[in-house]
Amino acid sequence: MPDALAELAREARVSIGTEGALPRIRTPRVHGSMEVAEALRRLLSGTGYVAKKVGTTAWRIERAPVRAVRRPAPGAPPPEAPPVPILVTATKQPLDLLSLPAAVSVTELDTAQGRNPGSDSATVSAQLEGLALTSLGPGRNRMFLRGIADSAFSGESQSTVAVVFDEARLTYAAPDPDIRLIDIDRVEVLKGPQGSLYGTGALGGIYRLVAHQPDLDRAGLVVSGGASVATHGEPGYSGSVVANLPIRRDVAALRLVGYAAEEPGWIDTGTREDTNSTHVTGARAILGVVPAQGWRLDLTGFAQWLQTHDSNYVYESGSYTRPDQIAEPHDNDLTHAAGRLSGGIGAVDILLASAMTWHDVNDTLDATIGTDSFGLSDPQVLVDKRNFRVWDNDLRLRGRFGSLRWLAGLSYLKARQTLVARLDGASGASVIADNDRRVSDDAAAYFDLSLPLTSTLSVDGGARLFHSSIRETRVIASEAVSRERSKSGMTPSLALAWQPDPDRLIYVRYGSAFRQGGSDISASGTIEPLKGDELASIEAGWRELLAGDGRAELSVWYTRWDEVQSDGLGEDGLIETANVGNARIIGVEGAIELGLVPGWHMEAGGNYTSALLTRSALGFELEDRHLPVVPEYTLRAALRHDFTIGRADLWARARIRYVGPARMSFDPALDRPMGRLVQSGVELHAVLDDWQLDLQAENLLSRRGNTFAYGNPFRYRTMEQFTPQRPLKFSLMVSRAF
Repeated sequence: MPDALAELAREARVSIGTEGALPRIRTPRVHGSMEVAEALRRLLSGTGYVAKKVGTTAWRIERAPVRAVRRPAPGAPPPEAPPVPILVTATKQPLDLLSLPAAVSVTELDTAQGRNPGSDSATVSAQLEGLALTSLGPGRNRMFLRGIADSAFSGESQSTVAVVFDEARLTYAAPDPDIRLIDIDRVEVLKGPQGSLYGTGALGGIYRLVAHQPDLDRAGLVVSGGASVATHGEPGYSGSVVANLPIRRDVAALRLVGYAAEEPGWIDTGTREDTNSTHVTGARAILGVVPAQGWRLDLTGFAQWLQTHDSNYVYESGSYTRPDQIAEPHDNDLTHAAGRLSGGIGAVDILLASAMTWHDVNDTLDATIGTDSFGLSDPQVLVDKRNFRVWDNDLRLRGRFGSLRWLAGLSYLKARQTLVARLDGASGASVIADNDRRVSDDAAAYFDLSLPLTSTLSVDGGARLFHSSIRETRVIASEAVSRERSKSGMTPSLALAWQPDPDRLIYVRYGSAFRQGGSDISASGTIEPLKGDELASIEAGWRELLAGDGRAELSVWYTRWDEVQSDGLGEDGLIETANVGNARIIGVEGAIELGLVPGWHMEAGGNYTSALLTRSALGFELEDRHLPVVPEYTLRAALRHDFTIGRADLWARARIRYVGPARMSFDPALDRPMGRLVQSGVELHAVLDDWQLDLQAENLLSRRGNTFAYGNPFRYRTMEQFTPQRPLKFSLMVSRAF
């Protein structure tokens, strides 16, 4: 498409600009004598883009607006609109999903999800295969993809999944910040190792949030408010506002987002009811500026403050109550600032992005049981404070050289993390249980090349040349001890794609990734360096566009994971990291979306994952070698019906998901069964002019399955712990667009 538009601009002697890079997708052939407007209409037909005239000889290419679809008049055939291509930009260049030789899931959020502060990472996980979350609670969970799970416990190891907002990493070693999906356009999930594009730590893949950008033309305001009530819990509320404010038409605009929610708790602790409620507040501002033709600058700032008043676990399966104990609140506060400049010089597209993230995660744990080894006579609570700072920078160029498509970039990331765990006693005495600081640096140059071999066969290859270093300082026996290590290397990728027609893709891909080694405290009390993880995966996939805007995909993969770093729970209740051995993962997953008859839409999916530790370095016999957290299999299905009543457009959806068996750890002393969950829900959405009404019911079957078998590390070895599913919950939200 960019080449065709450039040729049209040259021949017609007009200016054709964009508000960002355009995807390289096929466009219809246009020839003959016609007006520029008609040529653009034909050229952009079916691409999901439209042309807007902004001057006598100037045009701008924009994404086509999504409009509500009304039922055709009785007896009239339904309109045959061309499908809008799904574009993926997590690959660091816009590519059509149907031509991308990699395992990718794109969750395009509907208006209800994009206005509800309750929409979070779990909302995305329930709609696609391969993404698993622990259930410690909002802002505490770890995220895993395709069975690449190192531990259920939240230690200091770098995360195996990178959380990315637009062009920048939000996390390095922190838990999932649980960013709410207000005014998020879509979530892109790259599955499998992404070391060739994203560098160290991207062992499992990428979870990328793509925000709506400021519209330079149209002012708009959307206000939403809602309430919820659970069958075992207190009422909750939520609200959000999204404003788009053009400052100078076609030149600058500001997009503002704000939201807040009080999410009801459902666990009773002693005489205190519904103690685990959560309050979340967020704000975001994006300034979009076009400083010159073909260039755009976006400045982003956002923050989210999440406070959970108590933990979710109980001591009896299926219960919502536990004996009286000290409250265990959790805070997860994140602030992010970013700048992105995109444009082009000649036939080369350029993007420069830089971002800084400040992330503070604080936990308080009841320490009255299981902390005798610290020598405090009257222990009460452990206060765990973790601070994370991530500075991410990326410069990339892309273009074409004949039929060769190329991407090249330079990247630098610096991550700091600090952990201080303090044990407080009832008398006011305290002792530092853990004190650790790490500074990680990752500098790299990367490239990706795509070359068509024939009209239907192409090869794609890339690599990242990196230098990674980590410096760690730990306080042991009141003395600060430091260790520093570095590694240089390359993480390649290679894919072969066969596209016999525009609606079908079959591919084979190899990918790899590396994670820098951390450290462990030996039995003698010294810091021992750990080996870095090395992971490689090969997969085969099939993806096809079906009639009626349906889609189907199937993929299988094999992963080899050497020197797995895993966070384990020590006898004293603290979490330490160790190299536990080598693992292999075999999996298969598939999904399908179909339009059954006019007005009815079905989707279904499932996956099976066999993740085993093939070589143990733990020094004891394992009863079960399965890797932790990730369920052995999942199944999901949903049915949607679109209809009208008078002037109102409505749609209803019923969904169900089964999460198979999972476990806590391959260490027999720490293992617990969990999973075997049935998740269900129904929803009804109505749109009348500028008003929208959304009704939802979650856990419709009132199941109480064990989502996670862990809560308090000090009580874990002596007391069983269970995290029941949230009880049946009803919610209502009303929105108005101005």
